[in-house]
Amino acid sequence: MNKALLLSGLTAFVTAHVSAGTVTTDGPDIVISTKPGLSVKTADDKYSFGIGGRIMWDYNRAELNGEADENELSVRRARLAFTGSAGDWSFKSQFNLGEDGSDAGDVEDLYLRYNGWGKAAKLTIGRQREPFGLEQLTSSNDISVLERSAITEAYAPPRTSGVQLSGALGKSLYYGVGVFEGDGEEDRSADKVNVTGRVAFAPLVDKGRLVHLGAAASTRLNIDVVGLEFAAVYDAFHFQSEWQQGDVDSIDEKLDGYYLQAGWIITGESRPYKDGKFKRVKPNGSAGAWEVVFRYEDGDGNFSDIELGNVDAEAYTLGLNWYYNNNVRFGVNYTDGESNNFDNDGEEFRIRAQFVF
Repeated sequence: MNKALLLSGLTAFVTAHVSAGTVTTDGPDIVISTKPGLSVKTADDKYSFGIGGRIMWDYNRAELNGEADENELSVRRARLAFTGSAGDWSFKSQFNLGEDGSDAGDVEDLYLRYNGWGKAAKLTIGRQREPFGLEQLTSSNDISVLERSAITEAYAPPRTSGVQLSGALGKSLYYGVGVFEGDGEEDRSADKVNVTGRVAFAPLVDKGRLVHLGAAASTRLNIDVVGLEFAAVYDAFHFQSEWQQGDVDSIDEKLDGYYLQAGWIITGESRPYKDGKFKRVKPNGSAGAWEVVFRYEDGDGNFSDIELGNVDAEAYTLGLNWYYNNNVRFGVNYTDGESNNFDNDGEEFRIRAQFVF
């Protein structure tokens, strides 16, 4: 069925661009869309197929104690995603074509989802994001700072395989809870699992207005993690903050950290929010949207972006984004930080060109 839909969609796409004639099929009428990627669906919404992806080219220069450790132009992310649906079931398969820290062909997402219960409950089976953290669950396409905070990098669970129940109760309460495989190859067995859950509540969601509260927890094989979230939007201004703590078995110690992040969209747009997480800024005019963003982070975290590693440190980031249109974005970040326990300083300058389809 998926191959048939793909062939029908590609045929219709080519035909539509060659001539202005009517596209017909031997089944239900087909609707073609190019927002955000190429998607094909039947007019009765029973079947669909889509192709999307992202390309991020970065230049980054990182220094430790004044000496450059990194100075390169590289592919930060290049992914291709396929989505589709048949009745109450849908799927997503997303693969890395190339990415820092991973091999081409690595699987990002690969899951089936049952949607027959409506928005209140969706059952997802397969490789997916565990429900933890506002910044972690916000797509890398949509985060305001080019790299996620050291706090998120240290505590938020990675993508793993498992079963998750998630949904929206009304217009302001979102939840997700699931059972997932262990983090390492040796831990991937039925008796070694992680349990992760999150709840997010938005008491105020209106055009240009938002108040978001969230909490999450994950019980893992070697560490138990908890997190708290707060975010707000007031017209062109937005703010978000998270505190996360890990109780590490191997050292019998609790580690924690937090970040504070604020942004101002100079051209007046508001930062979008949907289903308990932020979405990408969409320009209102042909000149695009401009955004400045500032982040402060402190505590135990993964500060590898500024060459400090996993330490107790603090860091400041200043960034500027230009959302040229709904697909293209350019960003510049400068981050400076220092270890709280050792005499080490780190900094990074990063530029990104991003295309999303």
